Amino acid sequence: MRDDIQINDRALQLKDQLIERLERIYDPDVELDIYNLGLLYEISLDETGHCKVVMTFTDTACECAETIPIEIVDSLKQIEGIESVTVEITWSPAWKITRISRFGRIALGISPR
Repeated sequence: MRDDIQINDRALQLKDQLIERLERIYDPDVELDIYNLGLLYEISLDETGHCKVVMTFTDTACECAETIPIEIVDSLKQIEGIESVTVEITWSPAWKITRISRFGRIALGISPR
């Protein structure tokens, strides 16, 4: 799991499955998945199986702001142990290009440093 994503111990146990699912959800404006794009700030899972995701977008006018949260809910609910999902959108801190992972930078043709 990325170091810049806060994740609690219960969710950390599912990290591989979470990453696999989140890497399948793309921001259509940037053409990169939300995990490597750095849109995710926090993932927590409670004892009832409720998963909370805190995320942002690259821009306040992002056209996918309504569809991506729905994709996240649908995708994460397929993981055994996750019964429900809520997605909270935050604009603070604002997303910065420095949040893009090394893999994401390479995929976008940006210097990986």
